[in-house]
Amino acid sequence: MTTRTRWIGLLFISIAVSLIIVDTTIVNVAIPSIVDELAIDSTAVQWVQTSYTLVFAALLIPFGNLADRIGRRRMLVIGVAVFTVASVMAGLAPDGPLLITARVVQGVGGAMVLPATMSLINAGFRGKERAIAFAIWGSTIGGMAAVGPLLGGWLTTDFSWRWAFGVNVPFGLAVIAGALLAVQESRDDRRERFDPVGAVLSVLAAGSLVFGLIQGRSLGWWEPEEATREWWDLAVSPIPFAFAVAVIATVAFIAWERVRSRRGQATMLPLDLFGITSFRNGNIVAMLISLGELGLLFVLPMWLQNVLQYSALGAGFMLLSLAIGSFLASGAVSGLSKRMSATGILRVGVALELAALLALGFALRSDLGWFPLAALLFLYGLGLGLASAQITNVVLADVPVEQSGRASGTQSTSRQVGSALGVATLGTLFFSAISVHLTELLAGLPDAQRTGIVDAVTESAGAAIPGLLDDPQTAGIGALAADAFTGAAATASFGAAAFLTVALVASFFLGRRARVRAEA
Repeated sequence: MTTRTRWIGLLFISIAVSLIIVDTTIVNVAIPSIVDELAIDSTAVQWVQTSYTLVFAALLIPFGNLADRIGRRRMLVIGVAVFTVASVMAGLAPDGPLLITARVVQGVGGAMVLPATMSLINAGFRGKERAIAFAIWGSTIGGMAAVGPLLGGWLTTDFSWRWAFGVNVPFGLAVIAGALLAVQESRDDRRERFDPVGAVLSVLAAGSLVFGLIQGRSLGWWEPEEATREWWDLAVSPIPFAFAVAVIATVAFIAWERVRSRRGQATMLPLDLFGITSFRNGNIVAMLISLGELGLLFVLPMWLQNVLQYSALGAGFMLLSLAIGSFLASGAVSGLSKRMSATGILRVGVALELAALLALGFALRSDLGWFPLAALLFLYGLGLGLASAQITNVVLADVPVEQSGRASGTQSTSRQVGSALGVATLGTLFFSAISVHLTELLAGLPDAQRTGIVDAVTESAGAAIPGLLDDPQTAGIGALAADAFTGAAATASFGAAAFLTVALVASFFLGRRARVRAEA
């Protein structure tokens, strides 16, 4: 295949990555419109977002293994087709459960696409061309995650939230055609049997963990809530059982993979690679960066629209400053790499993200102007772009070339698990903080009235605030609700900063060889 054809193929591979990454954030600014039209509560709101990233993360490794066997281009085409059909389902969904189901199917398609794109680049490019191709791939991920809110805001404001999903259809069809014409098929010659037990255990571990994090607030963290008692007879909530399943499945998965590895059989995860310091700690850093990023992009659009009363398009434009920072940073990496190591650039990026989140947590208030907010998001975007552009280089620095495919898939899984946990953890922290703050602010009201207001604001994900503010009789309560919502957003920002602090510390334990080889 000619050089020109390979780069044309990379264009379609990048579009495929853009589709699945944008869909992690494009619905964020559409959430208030979805809540209004489909009348879903805050738990369903989290599932609309998290169901996609959860399934995406859980299935990356199994589908990465399958792609190596049946053909990476074939898996890419199948995945884009599944993703496109699911996008049609989501755009036509008449209620919350069907929308969440469509998002689950989208996650299946996305999990087929991402590892296939990485393996196709790894197989189709060599030397400096491979480095450039992976830089384009990494920059696409970092930038498109931030562009999603702008695109979703424009479609939601000028058309309908349903077009946030419908826009995937023409691009999906273009990717299928372009991949068949310009991307060369590749596969491994391995004949080891697939590991279905490992696949099931990995899905069970991730699924039960995120289920517990999301549903804990509504079902009860230890004692079941009143609504839960209608179908749950035990004195202990289902949530501790979900966490127990997550722990047991994780331990069983690791034990099973070790047994298969000792037998010389194929495994879902390259456990031997976790003995490499740069690979192990690099995956931790990648997961924590994604955890903070997606958690922030889940919270901010709701705050912008429900408290500052931006339109969906306005919220998207505000978040565009984050995308601009990310793209500029990605473009500056080549110049910085002449003066700094890859791990040095990574640390600078994480430090900028951390500084921006801390400043945002202190700055958030109900009357915050657009300029300081845009400046802080731009700073966060700079850090995100620097970190995203280098994390793959750092993770793979000491990995043998022949294992780079599985190692790359593991790194992608770490990022997507981080995304799912970010929405689940920071979303739960956010909504819990709303309830606590608003309960305190409304302490002078009768219990029944206070509980009704708190439930209305929390369960609507803040969508009730504009209505309270517009009614002169409830404007005072609406102002208190806006303050509580703002305080919760600040709490979520500090929570994301805490995760990035751990990521920054972990980046100092990547190993000397990783720094030298990544720089080279």
